[in-house]
Amino acid sequence: MNRALRLIRRRLIGSIAVLLIVITGTFLLLEAAPGDAVDAYVVSVGGDASMIEELRRRWGLDQSAATRFAIYISSLARLDLGHSVAFSRPNLDVILERLPNTLLLMGSAIALSFCLGTFLGIVAGSQPGSFRDRFLSIGSLALYAVPGFWLGLVLIVIFSVQLRWLPLGGIETIASGKTGAARALDMARHLVLPVASLGFIYLALYLRMMRAGMAEVWRMDFVLAARARGIARRRIVLRHVARNALLPLVTMLGLQSAAMLGGSVVIESVFSVPGLGRLAQEAVAARDTPLLLGIILVSAVLVIAVNLAVDLLYAALDPRVGSSGEAA
Repeated sequence: MNRALRLIRRRLIGSIAVLLIVITGTFLLLEAAPGDAVDAYVVSVGGDASMIEELRRRWGLDQSAATRFAIYISSLARLDLGHSVAFSRPNLDVILERLPNTLLLMGSAIALSFCLGTFLGIVAGSQPGSFRDRFLSIGSLALYAVPGFWLGLVLIVIFSVQLRWLPLGGIETIASGKTGAARALDMARHLVLPVASLGFIYLALYLRMMRAGMAEVWRMDFVLAARARGIARRRIVLRHVARNALLPLVTMLGLQSAAMLGGSVVIESVFSVPGLGRLAQEAVAARDTPLLLGIILVSAVLVIAVNLAVDLLYAALDPRVGSSGEAA
């Protein structure tokens, strides 16, 4: 427990600096981009010079960038993410409405890719050089080369348009009135295709990493000694080879969380899933800088939380992690 608390303390201290860098960098990039929320509003609705001036004053865009950044930082200190100019609502309320859908999509895709990829990697790596090893390795390489949006479109054509087994998109049937288990089953049917599109790409990565890790562990002395003692091959694979080969996958799980969050933007657009990805797309179209800043900040916190959970899992698998002698 003390080792885990030391690890959490170090990671949280470092996370504060990371969040400050993310906030500052994002604000500067958005400021460097041409146009603002008033320009986007005028293009879509129209308006005269007096209305433009009034909107800039109301939304605080008549102030300097330094003043607006200072106001934003002071608001964050009070846990206030600001007000959305596109939705005319607090940013936190808008984000919290979409966040569960993104978490559900990401969590399901991570579970699919990590668990199934690890299992197939063990199957491939248990007999290096065999037919199933080569078949799974070639198949995973081909799957990893497929773009996620293309895979999603293909799945829609096959399973939604031709076979009509699964819904075209969305997170659940609109105005279905379903509750409890019926609603959960309806949401599960809607998530099958987007989760498969997002998870299968990273499944190939975990499969190849697990297979490569097992191929390396097979040559280590303690595995050779276990084989010399006549221990059953199945026990060697599960208790010695797979467990040691699993550590790099746990590290990759944290690193891929940010990539998967970025990939969910495309998948949410393809399948019309109302999550943070589509919300970010809408914020960019409306040049809603406060909302986009809030989305990026919440996304950064999500990535930090996932990496912290991965660090704790790694510490459970490897007692050296988080010890007093570990470098910060």
